[in-house]
Amino acid sequence: MTDSTPHSPKSSPSPTRRSFLGTSGALMAAAIAVPTVLTRSRALASTVPPPSPSESKGKAIRVGVIGCGGRGTGAAFDALKASPDTTIVALGDLFPDRVQGAAAGLAKNPRGVVPSSACFSGFDAYRKVLATDCDMVILATSPGFRPAHFAAAVDAGKHIFFEKPVAVDPSGVRAVLDASARAAERKLCIVTGTQRRHERSYIEAMAKIQDGAIGRPIAARCYWNQGGLWNKTPDPKLSEIENQIRNWLYYTWLSGDHIVEQHVHNIDVVNWAMGGVPLRCVATGGRQVRTEPAFGAINDHFSIHYEYSDDRLGASMCRQQDNTDGKVEEIIYGTEGTMLTTSGSAQCRGRNTWTFAGENPNPYVVEHIDLQEAVRGNAPYINEGKRIAESTMTAIMGRMSAYTGKDLEWSAALADPMDLVPKDPKPGPGMIQKVAMPGLA
Repeated sequence: MTDSTPHSPKSSPSPTRRSFLGTSGALMAAAIAVPTVLTRSRALASTVPPPSPSESKGKAIRVGVIGCGGRGTGAAFDALKASPDTTIVALGDLFPDRVQGAAAGLAKNPRGVVPSSACFSGFDAYRKVLATDCDMVILATSPGFRPAHFAAAVDAGKHIFFEKPVAVDPSGVRAVLDASARAAERKLCIVTGTQRRHERSYIEAMAKIQDGAIGRPIAARCYWNQGGLWNKTPDPKLSEIENQIRNWLYYTWLSGDHIVEQHVHNIDVVNWAMGGVPLRCVATGGRQVRTEPAFGAINDHFSIHYEYSDDRLGASMCRQQDNTDGKVEEIIYGTEGTMLTTSGSAQCRGRNTWTFAGENPNPYVVEHIDLQEAVRGNAPYINEGKRIAESTMTAIMGRMSAYTGKDLEWSAALADPMDLVPKDPKPGPGMIQKVAMPGLA
């Protein structure tokens, strides 16, 4: 089990999914974050700065970490930075070396020292973490298994930091929607790892849009174009499934493909600006450069056109190809101007010119401050589960359209029975995913 790309700029599960996750790979599992409505964005964009870690005192919060790779360990450090009253009390991952590495790193902070008796590895490690007296869990394992981990954490009564994306298929999204509703009934707080939702420059930009700075939003473009990412060489001592989990980025059943795992950040911003999810989409994509078996069967580029209500359009592009130009940003077009956003900055052009200025605290820490303050009762109840499930589904719908070459409606895509998690996770050729061939599926 590994976790999400470090700091990158379901109704209930079917019996087959549940039985596999519970007995064969549940720990491998484990988001996007924050206010779900623009009115909350406006309030957060006031002149009152977010609380600093030194101000976020009160009830002690005990945190368990499920998924101890780079993103899970990074999120644990961010949770510690958010408040001096927060401690890490349990660690879990499929792979013992991941647990050991996280424990050694976190021990540099006295509040991050975890006793060996609370360090768990194996397929059932997530259940062992949830069985401890932790108040909150960080879910940061491979996205394909996050729906099961999320549901189990809700059932265990834990508050949750939920890494993005939260699923890789419609079945997983429906499971997350169901568990999010159960969490709301129990007043369990949920914040997800779309840090732009907690970044002051983005919050102020969205408040400007709501206040009419660009007129009526009518279109948007978003990008995450970059070179390639890391790749793990298969270890002959490991089974096929273990090697795939180590190299999870390149298997759709684990990552959702890079449009879901990474580009969901930008797609979430467009949904934020448009005030909801798209009605339909048409997409294209493929693999031109990363064609070797080491890269699984995912694409290396996508381009999607989304249609939102009232004939408004969204254009999405993502690419992971070396020696190509990079672009990570969103542009919202209105009847009276445009808003350009990217990490750390925002700018309005047109009738109302504006450039973000001032303090812009680290959003990776702020999202944990926001979660912990809500858990302590110092801030309103927060539950971002539904919103991140919808943004994840927006990205999944784009991938489904690109893989098949078919135009898709939102309602049909969300209801699709697709369940990518293998039913029989045994080593061998059956674990090898086929490259999508539009028009031939």
